[in-house]
Amino acid sequence: MTPVEPGHGDAGTAGSGRPAIEIVRLLEAALTPVEPPERLSDQLEARLAEVQAAALEELSEWELGAMRDPRNWARPAAAVAVGTAAGAALVVMRMRRKPRSRLRGLADQGRRELLNAISDARSRIR
Repeated sequence: MTPVEPGHGDAGTAGSGRPAIEIVRLLEAALTPVEPPERLSDQLEARLAEVQAAALEELSEWELGAMRDPRNWARPAAAVAVGTAAGAALVVMRMRRKPRSRLRGLADQGRRELLNAISDARSRIR
C-alpha cells in the first residue's frame, strides 16, 4: 500500500478534516481553565480554619495521663493529622493568593516607572 500525500487523499478521507477540527474546537472550549469565584476560596479558607481550630481544641482537651494507654491514641492522632492537613492547605492557599497581588503591584510599579522614564526622555529631547 502506498502512502497518501497530503491533499491527495482518497474520497473516504477527504472530508474527515472538518469533523476533526470541530471536535478539537469543542474540546478546547470545554477544557478551558475556569477560575473559581473569590467567594468560594474565602469559604474554603474559613472552613479549613474551623477544622484546624476544632483539631486544636480536641488536642487541648486530652490529658497526658490518658495518653499512656495506646488505646487512647486514635482520637489525638486523628486530630493531629486533620489539623496538620488543614493548616498545610491554609498555607498553600495563602501563598497562592499573595503572589498574584505582589505581581500586580510589581506590574503597576513597573508601568509607572516606564511612563515616568518615557516622559523624562520626551522632556529631555525637547
